[in-house]
Amino acid sequence: MTRNPLPDLILEPLVRAALMEDLGTYGDITTRTVIPAGTTYAARLNAREAGVVSGLQIAAMAFRLVDPRLEATAHKLDGDAIAPGDLLMQITGNAASILSAERVALNFAGRLSGIATLTAAFVARTEGTKTRITCTRKTTPGLRLVEKQAVLHGGGFNHRFSLSDAILIKDNHIAAAGGIRPVLRAVKAQASHMVRCEIEVDRLDQLAEVLDEGGADVVLLDNMDSQTLVKAVEMTAGRVILEASGNMRLDRIAEVSATGVDYISSGALTHSAQTLDLGLDF
Repeated sequence: MTRNPLPDLILEPLVRAALMEDLGTYGDITTRTVIPAGTTYAARLNAREAGVVSGLQIAAMAFRLVDPRLEATAHKLDGDAIAPGDLLMQITGNAASILSAERVALNFAGRLSGIATLTAAFVARTEGTKTRITCTRKTTPGLRLVEKQAVLHGGGFNHRFSLSDAILIKDNHIAAAGGIRPVLRAVKAQASHMVRCEIEVDRLDQLAEVLDEGGADVVLLDNMDSQTLVKAVEMTAGRVILEASGNMRLDRIAEVSATGVDYISSGALTHSAQTLDLGLDF
C-alpha cells in the first residue's frame, strides 16, 4: 500500500487515538442499530478527483484496528498519481466494522493525499532546475510524521522533524544572542561534529557576514525577492547550501527555482493543503 512504509508500531498510536475519538464512549450506535448482525460487504475506496494518493497504509490500519478480520486489498500505492474513479483499495468483511472505521480512514487518506498532491504541484514547477522542494515544521500537532511522509509521496523532501534534528538559527536567536558572529562562534565551540547548522538571513550583508565567519552548512534566505536570490547564489558560489523560504506560493516556485537556490521550503505544503476528495462506496 505504500513505498517504504513506516513501522506499524509508530503509526498505531495515532490511528488508535483517532478511532477512540470517533467511537466515543459507546461505539458506533448508528451502525449497531441499523445493520443486521453478520452482514458482510465489499467496500471500495475510490478517488473522486485527480491527485497523488497518500495515507493508504494508515487507512488500512484503521480498518484492521476496528476489526482484524477485515481484508484490505490495495489497488494503488502511496505516491501514485490517481484520477477520478480510480479504485484505491477494496475492504471486505463485516459491514458494521467497515462503517465504524470509514470516517477515520477517509480523514487520514484525504488529508495526506491533499498534502501529497500540493507537493507534487510545487515539484512540477521546479522541472529543469536543481532545486528541491522541502516542507517545514508547520504541521498539525501530533501528525507531523505522517504529514511529512505525505510530502515524500508528493516528490518533495523533508526538513527537520523536531528541534533536536539540527541547529537552525532564526532571527530571534540572532537577536537574543547578540548577532550573527556570536551565534556562529557558539556553534563552532559547542555543537557536535555530527550536527548540521543552518542560519537565517534576510539581507545580503548578513549573508556576507555568515560566509566570512563560517560555521554554517546551510543558509536560509528569508523573504528575498528573486533578484536578491540571484545575487545570493552568485555571492555564495557553492560554498554553502542555499534554501529560499518565506511567501513561497505555488505561482512563485518556477521563478524562484530558476535563481539557482538548492531548496525551497514552504509551510503551505502542510498547513494549507486542501483535502483530496476520496470516498468509500458500498
